Parts: sequence; structure tokens; C-alpha cells
Amino acid sequence: MDVRRAQNNVGQKALGLGQYFIRNLFPKRTKELKSVVHSAPGWKLFGKVPPRENLQKTSKIIQQEYEARTGRTCRPQPQSSRRKNFEFEPLSTTALILEDRPSNLPAKSVEEALRHRQEYDEMVAEAKKREIKEAHKRKKIMKERFKQEENIANAMVIWINEILPNWEVMRSTRRVRELWWQGLPPSVRGKVWSLAVGNELNITPELYEIFLSRAKERWKSFSETSSENDTEGISVADREASLELIKLDISRTFPSLYIFQKGGPYHDVLHSILGAYTCYRPDVGYVQGMSFIAAVLILNLEESDAFIAFANLLNKPCQLAFFRVDHSMMLKYFATFEVFFEENLSKLFLHFKSYSLTPDIYLIDWIFTLYSKSLPLDLACRVWDVFCRDGEEFLFRTGLGILRLYEDILLQMDFIHIAQFLTKLPEDITSEKLFSCIAAIQMQNSTKKWTQVFASVMKDIKEGDKNISPALKS
Repeated sequence: MDVRRAQNNVGQKALGLGQYFIRNLFPKRTKELKSVVHSAPGWKLFGKVPPRENLQKTSKIIQQEYEARTGRTCRPQPQSSRRKNFEFEPLSTTALILEDRPSNLPAKSVEEALRHRQEYDEMVAEAKKREIKEAHKRKKIMKERFKQEENIANAMVIWINEILPNWEVMRSTRRVRELWWQGLPPSVRGKVWSLAVGNELNITPELYEIFLSRAKERWKSFSETSSENDTEGISVADREASLELIKLDISRTFPSLYIFQKGGPYHDVLHSILGAYTCYRPDVGYVQGMSFIAAVLILNLEESDAFIAFANLLNKPCQLAFFRVDHSMMLKYFATFEVFFEENLSKLFLHFKSYSLTPDIYLIDWIFTLYSKSLPLDLACRVWDVFCRDGEEFLFRTGLGILRLYEDILLQMDFIHIAQFLTKLPEDITSEKLFSCIAAIQMQNSTKKWTQVFASVMKDIKEGDKNISPALKS
């Protein structure tokens, strides 16, 4: 009776599922198929099922019908008594060790069977240990994630209700700086970035629309010519602002997100901001790497606000030196960086020196994209948080933090492998480990801070002298 009741329940569930599919997939044919479905205990998704009195047959009925038809009796093969004592039926090939050998091979001895049983029990116990360990690991990760989400929610309330309404008064307080270091909540990140970067250029949304319209006119005129090189009077900056170059760089901007590529929701916005900037600053033009900075801003700000932050950010001394490819200024930044490199990581510094590995090999890409290309996006945003707080100094401090994090690995590498490693950093880098290493970096040489050391380098290094040592006078 229990078996028949279970079969009826299964039939009813299948019947309900069949009605669901028919009602949702074939609404026009519902009435036509309804009578068929109700007249049969079984159902079929495509086509009608003829009514039958008993659609499902047990193995015992099938066996009886076969015996009646053929006149032969089916005898079940004898099973080993050892297998009857199993508490569960193993679902993997691990249990094959318990199977008896085929009849054409010598049978297992008692000792061998016991040994196999013991080995199997050990394998099952080890598998259970791994499963328990993985379960604890997952539980720990979830607990940390919930804690992180709770911290973000609490921090968001503080930023919205206390800090942002009193920005000028509270931005430099110790409490705010500590909260800032922990990372900004995503909901206020864009607003804080805008306030921290400022708008010294006094750009308005209306001004952005003006330069955007100019960019569209330029692109239209470019598309009407067969070749940009055939157009007279176009400067190098104008050529760099071409639609083709910007298109190429946009397609390589966060390709794994699929939101900035053609057809993505932010493709046109990114294209507009980059085009408008090249018209706003023709002396700088478009330089590869800008698309990553603009993309990060677009993810956190509205279009016009992203352009305002983008233009002001690239107007900072360090960014302007790099994007205008001012070799003299770039060398001064590299020389200052090496002073703190030697101060904090002297062993690795000497290792790099032995291979004549200079900072430009790895720093240029990091600075050009503000680490948004080199680090995972969420980690890069946290670097941006503190960069907006501390300025250009933190960009180079982050570089030293990365070198500290991978110091032991880098000491074992030669020139080629170091360059390759720093060009493409490991993807499993975490914010906790990186920021722990950044915090351990002291941005102070003797009694001089970054700005003082940079000012000393500016005095010591003459224009165009590329080979002078970055060591400072005591």
C-alpha cells in the first residue's frame, strides 16, 4: 500500500508539472491537451499521451511478463554476504577496492579483503575530514563577508549623516582619516572622490556638453576623410584624439566586465568623456591608459561629474607629468621613489640594482592607470580611496607595498621574470594583505617626508640628466 501510495504521489507531481509546462509554453493548446492529460496517469511534454491503465510497471511485473512469454525463469545472481553489511552505497570509484575480483581471476584472501576494507575506511575518513574542513572554511568566509557588509553599512551611516554634511570641518580629523583608510562605502565613494579631488578648473556640466559637441563634430569630419594623415593642419594631439585610437583603447578597458565594449551600457559614456577631454586639453590629447581612469570614475559618478573629476584628476602635477610624457619630471618622481625604496626594502633594492632594473619598467603602467589595470577592481578602488586622501605620495607608497608583499618571490627572480611578474600581478592579491604591507612602508627618509625629498631631488637633478644617482645629501 505504501508503494502504491508513493507511486500515486509521484504521478500527481508529474501531472502538476506537466500542466505547468503546457500552460506556460503552449497556451493556445491548453484546452486541447487538458482532457488527454487528465485521462492518463503519465504525461509527455511534446505530443499527446494515449491513456493507459498502468503506465508505470515495477521490475517484478516486468519479470513476470517476461517469464510468462518465454517460459524461462530468471534467477537473481547471488550477492556477496559482505556487501549486505554496508551502511551506505558508495557513489564513487573509491569503493571499487571492496569489489570481488572477476571469476577468471584468483579470489581475494581474507587478509587482503580486510586490508582493502581498512584502506577504504581510511579513504572515507579522509574525505569526511576534507569535507568538514571545507565546510568550516566556507562558514568562515561567509562570516567575514557578513561582518564586512555590516561594517560597510555602519560606515555608510556615519559618512552620510556626520561627515559629508560637515566635510570641510571633518575631512582632516583623525577619526575620518582612520575611517577613510578602511575603505569608502560604495554608496558614498563617488561623492567623496569628487570632494577630495576638487574642481580647481571650475568645469561645469554645460562646459562638458560644449566640448562633447566639438568632439562629435571632429569625429564626423574624420569619418568623412579617407585617412587622417591626408587631412592638413592636424596636430599630433588631434591625431591621438582620433575615433579609431579611442575605440581601440575602449575595447581593451576592463574586458572581463563587458560593459565598456561596443554594445555595453557604458561604452558611449566612456567614449564621450574621452573625446570631450581631448578637445578640452588638446595639449595633452588622448593617451593610452586614460580609459581605465575614466571607466573607474564612470562606475562611481554620473557622466558630467565623472568628466569634471577626470579633468581635475589629470591636472594634478604627477598625472600631468606622466600623461604629457614629461621625461624630466618623470625621472624626478622615479628618483624620489628609489630613495624610499632603498629606505624600506634595502635588500630588494640592491637586487634590482644588480640587474639594472629601473622603476620606469613597472611604475609607468601603475601610475598611468592608477593601479586600475594592475589590481582587481575592488582593490584598485580602495587604493583610489586613500589616494584621494593622501595625494600622489600614496601612489608610490602603494608601489612599495606591492614590492614588499612579493619581496621573497622577487628576490629569487632575474631581470626578465621580475619585469614579467610586476607587469602582470597575481590575481589572488587581497586588500588585507596589500594594505598591511602598505601600512608597514614608512614614507620618511631621515627626517624628510615625501614632499621634502621630492623638493630636494628637484634641486639636485639637472634638466636632462638621466644618469644621476637618486641618493640625497645628508
